[in-house]
Amino acid sequence: MAPENASSDLSSEMELDAFRRLFPLRFHERHLIESIRPDGRPLGNARDTTLALGAVASASGSALAKIGCTTMLAAIKMEVMTPTPESPDEGCIAIDFHMPPICSPIVRPGRPAEVAPVIGKQLSDTILSSGMINLKELSLVGGKAAWMAYLDIYCLDADGALFDTALLSAVAAFSHLQIPAVSLNDDGRVVVVSDENGGKLKEEPVNKEKRKLKLSRIPFSLTCILHKNYILADPTAEEESIMETLVTVVLDSSYQLVSLNKPGGPALAYMPAVQGCIALTRQRVKELQKILDESISDREVD
Repeated sequence: MAPENASSDLSSEMELDAFRRLFPLRFHERHLIESIRPDGRPLGNARDTTLALGAVASASGSALAKIGCTTMLAAIKMEVMTPTPESPDEGCIAIDFHMPPICSPIVRPGRPAEVAPVIGKQLSDTILSSGMINLKELSLVGGKAAWMAYLDIYCLDADGALFDTALLSAVAAFSHLQIPAVSLNDDGRVVVVSDENGGKLKEEPVNKEKRKLKLSRIPFSLTCILHKNYILADPTAEEESIMETLVTVVLDSSYQLVSLNKPGGPALAYMPAVQGCIALTRQRVKELQKILDESISDREVD
């Protein structure tokens, strides 16, 4: 009996897998009727989320973020620059988002992923408009020197909700960031203080030791799929490919709306569902803030 049961189970599993491949939308809709996802999640639940700060030893700030299988590595490099005449007492932030071929079978060598620049711009707009970082904190000498923070985010595994994971990795990297100590050398130029030059500098350091960047109104996001009367939080790549109406809500740590993005389609028809997405995002912000706080505490203990 055991071999026959095993053979029957295997046959059923193969039939289910074939049905999923041939009729993916019908396969998922059968689960929606039961208010559950193929991976066992309730419709409004996000996948397991983890953070690791200091993932890149050579960076001034870094983090590895995972939401389900989607994985992002963020690293910040600090360089001294001359501020612009329009903002003489402010530094700058430059963000690049990368999707190497290793992250997904749809990304081919030599052909950059079309979605990469879209996510990169969305990240820049979100971080700058949220008010998380006061650019004046990146000033060193008014009109003469300021910090340029280069943030590079690499997608290591693309399995849906790319923006949410990328934003989380960026926020975590800035939370981990330590701004180097700098001073003026004999030529009056700003230099990073090191063990070698610390005792030979003409002036007192502009900042005597490494310091953390003060963050406020930290943004977190949740992407949802709207399909018929259903709202699916934190979609996988498979879900995104067959149910195309996406809504990404960004709230700050005080639950104030930072942005809402729904590419294409009539906006008014989805307003009740959008309100549902915002409510789910409020819950998600609590989860992500707790994960971030625990990661920072663990890092400080280490």
